Amino acid sequence: MIPAKEGCVVVTQVQPLEREEGQDVAKAWAHVRTNLRRSAGQRLFDQWLKPVVLVDGSDSLAVRLGLPSPFLTQWVKNHYAERLLLEFRAVLPGVRSVTLETIQDNDQRVLSAEPAPAPVAAARAESIVEPAERPSFDPRFTFDRFVVSTTNRVAFNAARSVAVPGTPMFSPLYLHAGTGQGKTHLMHAIGHAFLEANPGATAIYSTGERFMFEFVQALRNKDTLAFKKRLRSVDLLMIDDLQFIGGKDATQEEFFHTVNEFMSAGKRLVIAADRAPQALEGFEPRLVGRLGAGLVADIKPAELDLRRAIVERKLKDMPAVDMPVEVADLLAARITTNVRELEGALNRLVAYASLSNEAITIDFATSVLGEVLRTSQRRITIDEIQRAVSAHFEVKQLDLISARRAVAIARPRQIAMYLAKRLTTRSLPEIGRKFGNRDHSTVIHAVKRIEDLRSKDVEIDGAVRALMRTLEG
Repeated sequence: MIPAKEGCVVVTQVQPLEREEGQDVAKAWAHVRTNLRRSAGQRLFDQWLKPVVLVDGSDSLAVRLGLPSPFLTQWVKNHYAERLLLEFRAVLPGVRSVTLETIQDNDQRVLSAEPAPAPVAAARAESIVEPAERPSFDPRFTFDRFVVSTTNRVAFNAARSVAVPGTPMFSPLYLHAGTGQGKTHLMHAIGHAFLEANPGATAIYSTGERFMFEFVQALRNKDTLAFKKRLRSVDLLMIDDLQFIGGKDATQEEFFHTVNEFMSAGKRLVIAADRAPQALEGFEPRLVGRLGAGLVADIKPAELDLRRAIVERKLKDMPAVDMPVEVADLLAARITTNVRELEGALNRLVAYASLSNEAITIDFATSVLGEVLRTSQRRITIDEIQRAVSAHFEVKQLDLISARRAVAIARPRQIAMYLAKRLTTRSLPEIGRKFGNRDHSTVIHAVKRIEDLRSKDVEIDGAVRALMRTLEG
């Protein structure tokens, strides 16, 4: 899951947040939970972060948190360890470490998280959000964790150049791509890298919808000057999902002047939307011209190889997860809509396996993700598979459904059956009938045989991957 992008993100490295006198660890934990729920979104919080509890609480220097299962413990470590430490330090600056451990349900050391009676801290830097909210860039979204391929390399390199100290090569940087292709990841990565390279600098990340809401509120409160000052005083401004201000004339007017201000001052401006500037609906021509004045970089839909690399990258963060290569290939081959859905399916599969204590297999994955796989799958027919296999191995398509048992025919036939099981929703008996009325047990044997060979034979594995790319394309 990817945390919701609601609200603006204002990050500063000027000074740590102040702490109220007498604030103890339990109250600090209550405030941290409130921040996590707000920034991560209710759905993500309920699924992964709600089970986290405070253990002991007597040591304000080394905070200990517990979770009910090893899987949840590892997931939170991988995705939120750094964030938890930063959240605690904002409230209790003396905190040196935050550790996560697996605990029993009846552990007497667990303390309840009491609601914080009042905001425990206030940011010293000006922001366009309430200081108590204090969101930050998602620790998962860094350049090191972004998987690069030909479909996104220009956008990736452009994003990295924006974060480099000194005069930016171009401003604005305009990123465009469909939903879930990595725009938000790159923007958060820019924020991380820019603030790390420029101690004391400030940055704002917001959505177009939130920009509009804040501007309307400023108009109603007759406080537009303060709104402009807060927005334009930062060193890096990033606006995501800009398409949402289409048709909003007053908001576009203000945004136009903001763009001009950043371009004139030579400051960094990053904008993202779901389409190119010229394709935006309801936008004034002069604003479209400004948006295209810097660098426009698109991110194309992830190809099979990239999707497979993304699955492998995510699995590195889950060392306790044993996922066979054929299951990883299944996810990459079937879930083609966008990267976000691919990551969501992977998280769901791993969670179900952990909670049900089941091994991750093809059948288990198909059972858990059946509807997702069917919805995302391009309709590939067994006839297409047979044609592709016969062309690849230079055998006749009729040979694949014949009774011939020569290895030169039997192996391509087994690969075709394997692909039919992997890439179609046909049942085993249906697949058998398409291959010369063979029994379903023959199909099962073929699938297991190819799965085994893929782990041992580089040529077989390469042939299967090449065929999957051909069929998917």
